[in-house]
Amino acid sequence: MTERPFSISGELTETGHRLVQRVYYEDTDFSGLVYHARYLHFLERGRTDYLRCLGVEQRELVSADEEGLVFVVHRMEIDFKSPARMDDVLTILTHTEKAGGAKMVLNQQIRAGETLLIAAKVIIAVINAKGRPRRLPETLAAKFLEGSTPL
Repeated sequence: MTERPFSISGELTETGHRLVQRVYYEDTDFSGLVYHARYLHFLERGRTDYLRCLGVEQRELVSADEEGLVFVVHRMEIDFKSPARMDDVLTILTHTEKAGGAKMVLNQQIRAGETLLIAAKVIIAVINAKGRPRRLPETLAAKFLEGSTPL
């Protein structure tokens, strides 16, 4: 058996992170188009695998120190540009715009080939294990900003 030329977690790029996903029947509605809420799933997978490729393990962060560290979506703006259909191959791009203080701002896109389907801005709150805001450690902020240029 030959090795796969890609990681199932996607890859870090010069602009951030890229993840490739296929659209399945379960992602579509009665019209055959991707149901609007399913795009949230694709975006979440992109963010989660971005962290994984950066070497950030969310399970470890929650218990890494006495306070714990958790990321939660605080706000999301989504522009639906064009629909995806069953069997389309989507590319989910994630780029860090800001990382510091008690929040991060991530820009995400979902594309089918060269066609932009979704543009999203996601504001992530950084909280402790008790749900209170906490500062993002500088070393972690630097990881998110390293090599991240605008999409």
